[in-house]
Amino acid sequence: MPISEAEPNDPLSGDPAEKRTVRDTQSEFSELCLPNDTNMFGNMLGGHVMHLVDLCGAVAAMRHSRCPVVTASIDQMTFLHPVRLGELVKLRSQVNRVFRTSLEAGVKVWVENLHTREVKHTSSAYVTFVAVDASGNGIMLPPIEPETDEEKRRYEDAAERRAYRLAFRGRNGPTPKH
Repeated sequence: MPISEAEPNDPLSGDPAEKRTVRDTQSEFSELCLPNDTNMFGNMLGGHVMHLVDLCGAVAAMRHSRCPVVTASIDQMTFLHPVRLGELVKLRSQVNRVFRTSLEAGVKVWVENLHTREVKHTSSAYVTFVAVDASGNGIMLPPIEPETDEEKRRYEDAAERRAYRLAFRGRNGPTPKH
């Protein structure tokens, strides 16, 4: 995939020298589980949860990149607790690390019973996004600055996950261009 530099006057790109922090990328999203979102057992469809994870992660990615992004990969997702009809699904995302044209966003999902106020962690995922221009070419991204100890840990862990993903991709062939 060709890589382009953002145009200096491009309103989407912002100032590449501007400090960009993890905190600035954080995104939250909530949705009530309605009948159209459920399977025959009254639980939110797993594919719908994955869709919400992708959206919430993309918002964090776009807050950092200030341009369109496309999903390159999503790591394993495990569903620890169902989201039942009438419950609230809550998601929180942030950019963990930026590479050249891609970045990793971490997304965590909870379910809240609105009657009892009980909240349970239900899923987590790491999603890789690629910043693209109007022609679909990758755009070089500015670095991110982790500030807290937790953000620094996530930053280091993201490098290990990326190495694993690249090794896995190397064994299975190149990823097709989007």
